[in-house]
Amino acid sequence: MGKVIVTASGKGGVGKSVFTVNLGAVLAERGVRVVMIDMNLGLRNLDIYLGLENKVIFDVADVLGGLCGYKRAMLRDRRFPCLHMLPATQNRSKFVFGEDDVSELYAQLGENYDYILVDGPAGVGRDMTLAASGGEVAVIITTPEYVSLRDADMADRVLSDAGMTRRACVLNKVNKDLMRTGAFPGLEDVSTRIRSPLIGIIQYDDNINISANCGVPIVHQKGSYIEENFNNIADRIIGL
Repeated sequence: MGKVIVTASGKGGVGKSVFTVNLGAVLAERGVRVVMIDMNLGLRNLDIYLGLENKVIFDVADVLGGLCGYKRAMLRDRRFPCLHMLPATQNRSKFVFGEDDVSELYAQLGENYDYILVDGPAGVGRDMTLAASGGEVAVIITTPEYVSLRDADMADRVLSDAGMTRRACVLNKVNKDLMRTGAFPGLEDVSTRIRSPLIGIIQYDDNINISANCGVPIVHQKGSYIEENFNNIADRIIGL
């Protein structure tokens, strides 16, 4: 059965979806079968980060509602032969399904994929607990800002209460120069504000944002320090 990995965040704008896309691309390039599910219900965005927005016909609500099978709704990124994506619905009211339905979908996908990457919504509401249904590993994305860290800790607590025991944190958009000034929390401060272990640090780099806006995962560009960093983070996630 495939491993279900849920990416979460306490607030929006921390780079959670971009992280999910690049994690999926890194794993797929290793030859393992990966499917990404966009569970940002009403706020679909993985398709844009993969440059597949014009390919969307069916979505996760159509699959759960029986309008089509999941294979028909899947989008394939031909740059990564082992990578598929199931888009979220743009109409939130269209999603009338519960945790058991979502867990069953993950289980079905687990029969054909090695990793199911769930891009959960930002925040700690019902949509996040819905996305985490049946999840095995949670990766909480945050930035080195006090508000972001507090919200990430709250997300961590909610996921813990939901029964997810394997959780970790990735610190994104790190500006070392600003961190040295003391205007932003340092790594020691970060580690005291979030209970889950810190398994990765991603430096702020305009190229990551430019690449995402162009629909190209940054890790597709070989030989960069960014690709190496994502591979190292992927190894730690797999080991959780």
